[in-house]
Amino acid sequence: MKKLILLAVALVATFTANAQVTINDVKVEKSLTVEGQELMLNGAGLREKLWFDLYVGALYTTVKSSDGSTLVDADLPMVITLDITDSKVTQDKMKSAVEDGFEDSCTDAERAAIKGDIKRFIGFFKDAIVKGDEFQLAYVPGKGTMVSKNGKALGTIAGIDFKRALFGIWLGDDPADEDLKDGMLGKS
Repeated sequence: MKKLILLAVALVATFTANAQVTINDVKVEKSLTVEGQELMLNGAGLREKLWFDLYVGALYTTVKSSDGSTLVDADLPMVITLDITDSKVTQDKMKSAVEDGFEDSCTDAERAAIKGDIKRFIGFFKDAIVKGDEFQLAYVPGKGTMVSKNGKALGTIAGIDFKRALFGIWLGDDPADEDLKDGMLGKS
């Protein structure tokens, strides 16, 4: 009888581990599909600034990894989702944060080489951003980084160099938020 109870507890624990994750009232899916490729949740976390919970970030990959540099450099399909959880996140603040993020994620020379791509990407934040919006940054090798907001495609930016700089904002050596980076890398 004890073995049956232990088996039942183990099965429930396994099912719970595979269920959705909820962070700050945002349900983070355990997997998603982009361009026919199923990606699994690598990790997720909360972007906080001062006492504000700004957004939930999640990273999806084909191969789980806790190494941010490896993921930034990888020419493999991966997705970062950003679910806005605070009305303080506006399009102007998002643009400013992204500009700062690119400054921190790459060198001046790297940034200069993708200057037009950065400008185009920042242009994707021209419409109002409200609590509940979800951005998806999906990198597909050979195609580029496809950006969408609430399921609506905003555009695609070709090139691995842009993907490296963009994903470096959250996963690089000087990330937007260390705790969010650790969450996305499955470390917390």
